[in-house]
Amino acid sequence: MSTIPRMHDDEVIPDAAQVTALIADQHPQWSHLPVVPVASSGTDNAMFRLGDELTVRMPRRPGMEELPAREHRWLQHVAPLLPVAVPAPAALGEPGHGYPYPWLVLTWIEGDSPRVGALQHPHDLARDLGAFTRAMRAIDTTGAPTTGLSLGKRDPQVRRDIEALRDEIDADAVTAVWEHALTLPHDVEPTWVHSDVAPGNLLMQDGRLHAVIDFSWCGVGDPAIDLQVAWNLLPAAARPALRAASTVDDATWLRARARALAQALVQLPYYKATNIPLATNARHVIAEVLTEAT
Repeated sequence: MSTIPRMHDDEVIPDAAQVTALIADQHPQWSHLPVVPVASSGTDNAMFRLGDELTVRMPRRPGMEELPAREHRWLQHVAPLLPVAVPAPAALGEPGHGYPYPWLVLTWIEGDSPRVGALQHPHDLARDLGAFTRAMRAIDTTGAPTTGLSLGKRDPQVRRDIEALRDEIDADAVTAVWEHALTLPHDVEPTWVHSDVAPGNLLMQDGRLHAVIDFSWCGVGDPAIDLQVAWNLLPAAARPALRAASTVDDATWLRARARALAQALVQLPYYKATNIPLATNARHVIAEVLTEAT
């Protein structure tokens, strides 16, 4: 039985015994290593430690079948060009033992995820994040996969989410912020983005950004995607440091704010009972965006 909590109706969560059997069959050089579930607020993957130096990432939902191979290929392309540590892909795995999806083995990186309201050096972190996003945007996009939806394509879902939360949020104010974002220039040159720069995918050491993990959805898209971290992690006073370090224009910054809002509007109703940390962060983002916009 898996010790990883369920969050989706359609998910498949492997247990340590399944992972151990898959490793023994497909990568027997690691069959002597212990397999231990990793506690995480992530929603797309089940994570397991494999010994002291490796981790196994197991997609837990349909529609993610191509992501392990994608990350395995493109991490090797982007890693040497980034100013922080990132996991190194070690091996790919195939379905088996009742688990239906491809999976990925990566190197383990030590560090602690940052917590909203408990950052030691928020301005330094903001500058570190800005350097990371600049480095991502500078990578050659030739042949890279695409990622992320435009604000326009997200509009129907956002409006449904606003209605679902009308009793919990200032729906009119949220709608006004969103509708203003839809008027922003959106015909931007796509760049490389990590696509999920969130607290759970950042690792800190000595109060500074040490590593960025989980490149499952990395690809070429709107550069605003990676700046949502300004609202889901950083305090208001540190956001200008990220804005300056990321060197983006006004429209990109405001699209980033709208993307952070849209993501929070999806997360709050969906994870209210199944992922309390994520739902709490979603409430935080909505409040921060409305405070800033008024």
